[in-house]
Amino acid sequence: MMFKISWRNVWRHKTRSLIVILAIAVGVWAGIFILGFYMGIMDQRIQDVIKTEVSHVQIHHKLFTQNYHPKFQIKNSRSILEDLNHDARVKRASGRNVSMVMIASANASSGVKLIGVNPDDESQVTVIKDKVLEGVYGFQNSNSIIVSRKLCDKLKLKLGSKVVVTMQSKSNELTADAFRVSGIYKTSNTKYDEATAFVQDEKLQTLLECDDYHEIAILLNSNDDLDPFTTYLSGKLPDKSVESWKDLVPGMRYMVETADQSLGIIMWIILLALVFGIINTMLMAVLERIREIGMLVAIGMSKIRVFFMIVLETVMLVSVGAPIGMLLGYIFITYFGSHGIDLSIVSEGMEEFGYATIVYPTLDFSSYIKVATQLVVLAIVSSIYPAWRTLQLKAIDAIRKI
Repeated sequence: MMFKISWRNVWRHKTRSLIVILAIAVGVWAGIFILGFYMGIMDQRIQDVIKTEVSHVQIHHKLFTQNYHPKFQIKNSRSILEDLNHDARVKRASGRNVSMVMIASANASSGVKLIGVNPDDESQVTVIKDKVLEGVYGFQNSNSIIVSRKLCDKLKLKLGSKVVVTMQSKSNELTADAFRVSGIYKTSNTKYDEATAFVQDEKLQTLLECDDYHEIAILLNSNDDLDPFTTYLSGKLPDKSVESWKDLVPGMRYMVETADQSLGIIMWIILLALVFGIINTMLMAVLERIREIGMLVAIGMSKIRVFFMIVLETVMLVSVGAPIGMLLGYIFITYFGSHGIDLSIVSEGMEEFGYATIVYPTLDFSSYIKVATQLVVLAIVSSIYPAWRTLQLKAIDAIRKI
């Protein structure tokens, strides 16, 4: 009986109830879509970090990343590389030689990280091959170099342009050689692009006087293996520096670790705004029914039952609006998760911070459960004050109200 009375009371003022339901639906939809958009941006950035920049795990000499001196090589790197490529958890591992160099054209010069790679191995660890816009990904000869579009603009280069690369060898001697631009690439991270170029690994080893790799990049079959594999490899190679992408890009690690808190705050802000709207609506409903409530109390309905009647009305309003909002949010996230949201109008700003201009929203099932839980709390909290007001009414005074 209580449910039937409460449901009828909700629809006594259809327009007002529909407006509240619409507000709840829009608020929930907006909240879910914002969560999905944020998660989409974060997931894409993580994938770009892994597939374009650092891979899942990297191995270095313990002192190498302090100053990138060529003498800090990974001892027995080829043997380690072979073992890694036979590990079932590893999709592919690639050896690299790395040097901080000065690259100069006829017009300008710039400091970059020069990475010597085996094109075949590297193409299975990163997606740089797919990012080449002009020229070829492989090296036509030992003096070919692949540079970014950003670096080309800075140094005024084009395909076939000649550049001179100067670096420090293992013996602390300055060495230089001329290269021809054979490929031009572009990623979603302009800072990475501006500071990174690629050459043939054997050529760079010769210039640096090295016989081992400085870096081994490892791509795993599953991201779920990241922490266990990093721990395992650290124990197996205690004299080496073994770091996951979380260690190599600490800003992204912080973003992931604080994602739940950040998204929770955003959602609670939206729900708080809805709380005030619902409280206002229910107070209006209570105040305009003072005489009716007084009559109910006078004929024997307990104030506790009146209290729960108001709570039920509030819960019913939320129960109608919330599923509509969640359904709309799911539909929008599913659609744009497949088609993407084009933000190319602000591409320059996004790429400056390493974010892609096409965002694919995504939201896992657990996030919908969290939102549903928050909505239950919202309904209960919103109903308490209006329902409490009914407890303060005296039947005789309420009946006399006009």
